[in-house]
Amino acid sequence: MEPFTIAAIAGLVGVAGGYIARQQLLTRSGEELESKKKEILLAAKEEALKLKEEAEKVEATRRKELGEIESRLRQKESVLERQTEKNEQDRQQLGTRQQRLAESEKNLGEMKQKQEEQLAKIAKLSREQARDQLLTQVEKDYSGDIMQKIRGMKQQMRQQVEMEAKEIVGTVIERLATEITAEMTVFAVHLPNDEIKGKIIGKEGRNIQTFERATGVDLVIDETPETVMVSSFDPVRRAVAVKALQLLIKDGRIQPARIEEVVKKAQEQIEAEIVEAGEAAVQEVGVISLPPEITRVLGSLKFRTSYGQNQLQHAIEVTHIAGVLAAEVGTDINLTKKGALLHDIGKAIDHEHEGSHVDAGVELAQKAGLNEAVINCIAASHEGAEAKSVEAILVRTADAISAARPGARRESSEQYIKRMSDLENIADSFTGVEKSFAIQAGREIRVLVKPEVIDDLTAMKLAREVANKIEATLQHPGTVKVNVIRETRFSEIAR
Repeated sequence: MEPFTIAAIAGLVGVAGGYIARQQLLTRSGEELESKKKEILLAAKEEALKLKEEAEKVEATRRKELGEIESRLRQKESVLERQTEKNEQDRQQLGTRQQRLAESEKNLGEMKQKQEEQLAKIAKLSREQARDQLLTQVEKDYSGDIMQKIRGMKQQMRQQVEMEAKEIVGTVIERLATEITAEMTVFAVHLPNDEIKGKIIGKEGRNIQTFERATGVDLVIDETPETVMVSSFDPVRRAVAVKALQLLIKDGRIQPARIEEVVKKAQEQIEAEIVEAGEAAVQEVGVISLPPEITRVLGSLKFRTSYGQNQLQHAIEVTHIAGVLAAEVGTDINLTKKGALLHDIGKAIDHEHEGSHVDAGVELAQKAGLNEAVINCIAASHEGAEAKSVEAILVRTADAISAARPGARRESSEQYIKRMSDLENIADSFTGVEKSFAIQAGREIRVLVKPEVIDDLTAMKLAREVANKIEATLQHPGTVKVNVIRETRFSEIAR
């Protein structure tokens, strides 16, 4: 045979063999797949059976729990129903009791009215007449005991009121501290425009930090148009800061180095103003031989105020008044003037000193080597110490005159006269008043009564009634002391 033919036959035989082998392999694979399929189905059925059993167990447990919860709810519902029934019974009983109580009160009122009517028929007096007659008789018989009791009660009330007053003053100070402090420690500097606020603040706040560090004050820059607030408790520092800020605004060059230079210049100018003010005050009142350090501190009072009064002007005014009084009395005029001029000098340094401004002034005078007579004038100027000389008494008197005069503390003469007249008119409106006098700038009113019309007990009542009417009628600052004076004179002629 030819080779080609042999090759073709061999290829056919190979193809036939491969086909047969493939068919046999496919037959075996199908049987194995069928066997595995049956195994998987059997395992799935077993797993499903287990899951079903577990689900049935869980459901049984939940049914049991729900049954228990339902049982507890039924019990609670039963308890609530019983409680509701009991509350309803109590409410009904309470309503019945209230109704009985109202009926009892009504019957009691009717019985009381009948008794009062019977008593009025027997006594031939109305209830008001009987009460007035009883009070009059009691007041007549026991007026001395009543007055003693009233005095004791007033003393007890005064002690209690003083304690409450301290608490009230503390509360008032707490509530008003912000407004008062702002008024007395802040100065507004006007700006030509709002753009300069940025220059004052500077890059990253360098300018304002340098200014506050150099002056020791706080600058408040807010949305207020064309205004910068300078805040400080020290009036001299505040004056230096205001002067420096005004110079910087006028110059226009605001930078850290320039700020320090201008602040130093402002300090020198303010210091010169202080010294000049102190020397001018000393020359004006004619006081001699004051130490330079005392004159300098005295000049710083130019930047202090109290109740609207400039403290340096107040010191000068007190000195003039004290000098006139000393000349009339015939005491040492120079000593009196010196004590009067320095009586409030402690106010210039009280922010640097613990204690009152009087203590600060005494300590400053002692360090300066002033004599004891002048120191006593300072210590006794506000009745905190005993006045050891006539000069000290005159200084205290001059200070009171200066503070109490009309217009000294932001009050016009018209308002002063009207207030004094109103006080006297109120006192004169009461029966039995002979004459009244408003004194001490309206802080006190003295009421003279007719002794044949007003007795001691009625005089005590009158003082309270006048005080009550003043409180209800007038708008007055501070307190007004009401003194009712009942004077009885007996005179005989010896022949």
